[in-house]
Amino acid sequence: MKEFVEYIVKNLVDNPDKVRINEIGGTHTLIIELSVEKADIGKIIGKKGKTINAIRTLLMAVASRTGVRVNLEIIEEGK
Repeated sequence: MKEFVEYIVKNLVDNPDKVRINEIGGTHTLIIELSVEKADIGKIIGKKGKTINAIRTLLMAVASRTGVRVNLEIIEEGK
């Protein structure tokens, strides 16, 4: 899952080397924390959240094959 999100996000942002992804695994749920450069957050979220919702939809489709629930969170730097 981590590699899948990393591939999508790195192709959307201007600074792909600043993309950091952390996977927190549980028994039935996987949490993926995404951190990008502050200037690239708008590109990941998109207008009215359409881009991040599309990424989440793709991620849920891939995760449904393994029977695991996935939650994608964007982590803002400095908070």
